[in-house]
Amino acid sequence: MPGRAGRLAGRIITLRCRPGIRRHRLGLRRWRGPAFTIAVLSDLHVAAPWTSLAAIARVVRQVNALQPEMVVLAGDFLAEPRIPGRRAAAEEIAAVLAPLQADAGVFAVLGNHDWADCPLAPQTGWRYNSVIAAFRNTPIRLLRNRARPVAIGTEQLWVVGLDSQRPPPEARRPGGLHDPERAFAPVPPEAPAILLAHEPGYFARGDTRAGLQISGHTHGGQLNLFGWRPLLRKYPEMRFAHGLLRSGSRMLVVSAGLGFSGVPLRIGQPPEITLIEILPEAGAERSGNAT
Repeated sequence: MPGRAGRLAGRIITLRCRPGIRRHRLGLRRWRGPAFTIAVLSDLHVAAPWTSLAAIARVVRQVNALQPEMVVLAGDFLAEPRIPGRRAAAEEIAAVLAPLQADAGVFAVLGNHDWADCPLAPQTGWRYNSVIAAFRNTPIRLLRNRARPVAIGTEQLWVVGLDSQRPPPEARRPGGLHDPERAFAPVPPEAPAILLAHEPGYFARGDTRAGLQISGHTHGGQLNLFGWRPLLRKYPEMRFAHGLLRSGSRMLVVSAGLGFSGVPLRIGQPPEITLIEILPEAGAERSGNAT
């Protein structure tokens, strides 16, 4: 019993990156291929001792053991300066993530902190950052307002990625760094597509070109008191805080992520690896708790 009580307490109050697995089972609009799984890692904010490089390496091994067909990295690799501890450099983070394995590929998008907390970004006029540079030497496919076709079985799926919708004020780009029209340009009409967007707010635009949007950014509120998330109360993401949301035939999955923002503490919202099983359009839909 003491061991069980300790594990339960660890799921309520979290000071380290020890993620559970949160599962979703979704029928994807226009998808007629075989069932497949997507593992989602978001908001790493790598800084020791809270979410250390060693902890991320363990998460990579955990994901590889799940054998997903696709891995998605939903942005915010860098930790903000105010988090205590040793912040990891983008090159170190990319090296730890490089061993991720998935037959259909490992895809990534950038988050707001990958711009705001990178010293290289303002030096390049917000055109380039250290995460972009670090991923160039890895098998990870970084999608900055780009789309890639992926073969799964005998069918083709498009993976579309947006850049951050919330650049730092100094970038003087109030509209964001994302460019949906450029991103979706190569995607044929009526093709099955999944959209990767760090911030979930794009879902409110009602864009019907992707049947599923995968996001992070919110940390599930990081403080979740029976559904009350006070740290998100001033933000539009409040209504897209965590889990599975639907709007007509469109779906949004928001991962609670792995790391921390502000303070290295989660209450009621433990870190997670999000595992999405994609079924053909007529497939059953189910979401489950972390394990």
